[in-house]
Amino acid sequence: MRTCRVGLVGAGGVAQRHARVLTGFADVELLGVTDVAPEAAGALAGTYGGRVFRDVDELLAAGPDAVYVCVPPFAHGPVEEAVVAAGVPMFVEKPVALDLETAKRVAALVQRRGLLTGVGHHWRYLHVVEEARRLLADRPVRMVNGAWLDKVPPVAWWARRDRSGGPVVEQAAHVLDLVRLLAGEAVEVTAYGDGSPPPVDGADIDSVTAATLRFGSGAVGTLAASCVLGWKHRAGLEILADGLALWLAEDGLTVRDGDGERHLPADPDGARVAVDRAFVDAVCGLGDDVRVPYAEALLTHRLALAVAESARTGRPVALPTGPASRLTAPVADAGVSVDA
Repeated sequence: MRTCRVGLVGAGGVAQRHARVLTGFADVELLGVTDVAPEAAGALAGTYGGRVFRDVDELLAAGPDAVYVCVPPFAHGPVEEAVVAAGVPMFVEKPVALDLETAKRVAALVQRRGLLTGVGHHWRYLHVVEEARRLLADRPVRMVNGAWLDKVPPVAWWARRDRSGGPVVEQAAHVLDLVRLLAGEAVEVTAYGDGSPPPVDGADIDSVTAATLRFGSGAVGTLAASCVLGWKHRAGLEILADGLALWLAEDGLTVRDGDGERHLPADPDGARVAVDRAFVDAVCGLGDDVRVPYAEALLTHRLALAVAESARTGRPVALPTGPASRLTAPVADAGVSVDA
């Protein structure tokens, strides 16, 4: 059995989760970790094994088979560029960047190199997502209503727009990824924020955001995001089709149709394991089930940034349409560039 040697960039909470999952696989060795806070890297290595590397270059010089990039939104870019230049398969935690230009630049490098990538949209590995797709296969989606109503996470950078991008970019991206998967690509968004930050030191993000979305299929949708609560209140997606209503969340799927209502439980922890297992299998040449490569995550990031931009400016934001929009296309709106 081939052993996959994985290096981690970042030692925060999400990196610790991946380290726990990866070291539970018999065919994975945690080569080591690097972090701007050496003490955090040391703590992670002390728990899960591996070396502490001074920086990304030293980690890459050790010859990992794959690298997991688990850094805050504002730190994306240089790390990915170094990993791509080294030709090492790369898993990136969402959101893939703070802005669009950084993500587009990394995507172009990945494409030119033909590099294997994966992004941490683990909701796509929920079996209830596949069930929702099956139920919608012969019924066009008419409306989607997404929500992420939560608290401010306990990390200092999160409440700053220039560090996290705000709740829509950093949290609600999971919901927007499912919106794209189930309803197709949005062609226009209009959003409003309240202009009032949550009661956290240094905060400058909107406490609440409300958005409307229009899709190329003719469907319409909404998104509500909030970080004013002390708990995770609701995160998921309501989908309406002819004679069918779905509520899809990380913990299950509720289906209502002519036969009544039924609930299918989900396994969020299993999905977090599955996203890592699929990537490791792809690295080892044992499988091909990476559901969100970097190019796909770029489109979700583009949509999240369009919502955030509309909320900031108070103007509608148009998104590219057609096959060319998956890479680069001009945007015909009031001076807002969200092309990908």
